[in-house]
Amino acid sequence: MNTVSHSSAREPRVGRWLGRRHFLKSLLLAGSAPWFVPARVLGAEGQPAPSNRITLGVVGVGAQGQSDLGAFLRIGEVRVTALCDVNRRNLASAGKMVADAYGRADVKEMADFRELAADRSIDAVLVALPVHWHSIPAIEILLKGKHLFLEKPMAMSLEEARQVRAAARKSGAVFQFGTQQRSDPKFRWACELARSGRLGKLKEIHVSVPAGRKGPLYPAQPEPDYVDWQRWVGPAPWSPFHEQKLIRDTHEHISNFSLGMISCWGIHHLDIAQWGNGCDDTGPQTVQGEGDFPSEGALDTILRWKVRFEYAKAAPVVFVSDGTPGFDHGIKFVGETAWVHVRRGGFSASTEAFEQDPQNKPEALPVRLPDSRDHTRNFIAAIRNRTRAISDIGPAVRGDTLCQLALIAVRQARKLRWDPAAERFENDAAADALLQARPFRGDWKLPQV
Repeated sequence: MNTVSHSSAREPRVGRWLGRRHFLKSLLLAGSAPWFVPARVLGAEGQPAPSNRITLGVVGVGAQGQSDLGAFLRIGEVRVTALCDVNRRNLASAGKMVADAYGRADVKEMADFRELAADRSIDAVLVALPVHWHSIPAIEILLKGKHLFLEKPMAMSLEEARQVRAAARKSGAVFQFGTQQRSDPKFRWACELARSGRLGKLKEIHVSVPAGRKGPLYPAQPEPDYVDWQRWVGPAPWSPFHEQKLIRDTHEHISNFSLGMISCWGIHHLDIAQWGNGCDDTGPQTVQGEGDFPSEGALDTILRWKVRFEYAKAAPVVFVSDGTPGFDHGIKFVGETAWVHVRRGGFSASTEAFEQDPQNKPEALPVRLPDSRDHTRNFIAAIRNRTRAISDIGPAVRGDTLCQLALIAVRQARKLRWDPAAERFENDAAADALLQARPFRGDWKLPQV
């Protein structure tokens, strides 16, 4: 694929919005407007007028994409105008969601993300593709000057993540990472307690996420007509079609397409550990770990692991797979005088008295972190207000880096020294080589930033 360079300047939107108003007015004057136009289309009933809406394209409308799409469809100031997927069944299902929300199927459908990225009528893009397809479209979209909501994890390698960051900073676009726990009050409260010193000196942070799993071999099946399998595999090493590979809970355990749960789940809780540790702009100094991998079957990503990160001026982080003795799923901030444990749907503390103490309530704490209650709305508000989103590109790459380092440490089976400023290992060419992007298949390559 030949990638052309793009200007980072955004096109003026005023002319396009005035054009919409003029178009509606001309239809009415000509008598060619429909007899009935829904009030929401004209901006009545408390809905923003079309000229004030943010237009959104969605690349990847499988399970996660449709979940995020549903959230955006509930935001009145957003108008979903384009859907992109190589799976026509996904497009049909997502198209119905749009039609049900808007009263009509007024949305473009396409199979090539480059067509959507080049559409100058689109303001922002949601990318919710399989992991091996995160970096290339993300960079292309950002270099077109569009705001980006990118589902996690960031990429298959740290080098790809760095290039996404470079594109985001070059474009100046709003970036939101799909680490939705930053928009959950429980996780923010736990981080505020840790950073406010209410646990005493922070001694250690425990992070536990779902382990990998084993699975059978998947024999090659005929490629169906509803999916472009060549495009689905894209830059990844070639793998013959099997319908199970289209399922997220399968392809996230196949190393051609993902790093496994150490990354796909790990990024969520490691991101919170970084937040509560005050390390959004840095990383560990050393990393050491152990783990094991399946010996057979198509699902070949890491099964179980135990990794320790040591920081220069922050608490160490112990990162394990669920089922490790002494650890519970979630994030546990362990201080000298108290601890708190947080996970989706649950929050607990070392004593009930600690949790109920008015001095430990969020409004009484000296450290207050950015307050977001809805990840998609936070993204839209950042676009409107020209501010940074709650999961901005800097912390996003730092959190994703921990996933990369954990897997490399397990594979190297030795203690590694990491330079968080230079983002490379210290005097370790073998480990540094594992930070690089693997060769892409065919003509696919990272767009030049």
